[in-house]
Amino acid sequence: MADTSEITVVGGGVTGLVASIACAEQGASVRLLERHAALGGRGRSTDGPYRANFGPHVLYANGTLFPWLKERGLLPPLARPPLGGVRFRVGGAARRLPPTALASAVARLWRVREAPHDLDFRSWASGRVGERGAQLLARSAGVYCFHHDPGELSAAFVWARWRQAFVNPTLKARYVTGGWSSLIAALDAGARERGVRIETGTAVHELPPGPAIVATELPDARRLLGDETLHWPSGATVALDLGLRRRRGEPFVVWDLDEAGWIERFTAPDPTLAPDGEELVQAQLPLRPGESADDAERRLEALLDTGLGSGWRERVTFRRRMTLVARSGALDPPGTTWRDRPAIDRGGGIFLAGDAVAAPGLLSDPAATSALEAARGALAWAGHAPGSAAPGAAAPGAAAQPAGLRAETSRL
Repeated sequence: MADTSEITVVGGGVTGLVASIACAEQGASVRLLERHAALGGRGRSTDGPYRANFGPHVLYANGTLFPWLKERGLLPPLARPPLGGVRFRVGGAARRLPPTALASAVARLWRVREAPHDLDFRSWASGRVGERGAQLLARSAGVYCFHHDPGELSAAFVWARWRQAFVNPTLKARYVTGGWSSLIAALDAGARERGVRIETGTAVHELPPGPAIVATELPDARRLLGDETLHWPSGATVALDLGLRRRRGEPFVVWDLDEAGWIERFTAPDPTLAPDGEELVQAQLPLRPGESADDAERRLEALLDTGLGSGWRERVTFRRRMTLVARSGALDPPGTTWRDRPAIDRGGGIFLAGDAVAAPGLLSDPAATSALEAARGALAWAGHAPGSAAPGAAAPGAAAQPAGLRAETSRL
């Protein structure tokens, strides 16, 4: 007879919802507590005619979360990226083809599956493709590192994610139609169908007895658990979401090889994200050490001038700025790997999950992978036999607008 000990999950973002479903599938009694009035955390999208995401944008078919959702029938409608429309910013100018040094570097490293963790990416890549190729590769990684200089990070960290994101991306990347709130709605329904008791507007100041999964960001987990060791490097970036009146010939992506930035037109794969005749674009640029958000925004506008032309300002119908500090997942410095991040099992029946803990993967996948691992641990602690709590987890994210994110929105 199964133990009826209740499993408490703190945090109602993607991480907490995945963990709750995985526990409930094994017959556990699960209670999910979210301090805000709505579920989703960074998985939410704005309401209204512009469906701009607060956090993740893409699911990867070769990751953890996508197959787990698919196996349960929880995938919302998805769209694939378009096959063209990529531009590159190089030397302050936009171009249709990547620089020769970057193309050559990719060709020479194409079959290299692993890089060392104890070297920085720039040193490792320079020894193989030269300094110019290494610099361009490093700056091309800004879209998933959210770091002003990805070349400083572990070579293993940067290269593994580069391969997962950019080797045949059209076969892997999927956009959630209608924004990530559609995914949160599917997870919410899936959790309730499995008997998870969801309580929103419930702040947690002390964990209840019994197994618990803390599915919050590290600063919140640090306060809740009273554990000052819960730290790990993360990125810092400024992002602009823009509604723009449509113009023919707009690029889908502007890949910034000068300053590790990125521009993406999300209405290219999903026109539902903006009103008819308009586009929804997000541009992001990592903050430099000591740089203010205002100064970073000025640099970001210069990137938009290059990528979209200086007339984009006259076409703006919606504008939102976000400053994301320690909100974009873990960054592994040289000499570290994901195994060195804060452990999932904290002892005493307490388990930690999120995008900055000891789990592998690209972007949202560490959150899903750690959620499934935390669910296995909580189930074992509660006396539930192992089974199908986490299908797909062997393959090698929690509060609405939490601390570290400031959003400024205007309808123009």
